[in-house]
Amino acid sequence: MTDNNSKNILQEYGGLSAQFAVGTAITVYAGIWLDGKMGLRKPIFTWLLPLIFIIGMLYKIIKDNTTKKDAQ
Repeated sequence: MTDNNSKNILQEYGGLSAQFAVGTAITVYAGIWLDGKMGLRKPIFTWLLPLIFIIGMLYKIIKDNTTKKDAQ
């Protein structure tokens, strides 16, 4: 592995982790807001929105890594 390649991988996964953290925080906040707006006693949207986001991100990570492996 070359030094330039390791920097590219670090930037890619660093950006992905930041996207994951910010996206999870936004979906949790949106879920809290929706639960409050709808007057729900149980935090349904607070659990559901981040869960959907995390599943989508894991799908994206798996899809990106399998296509890269196939391309090499």
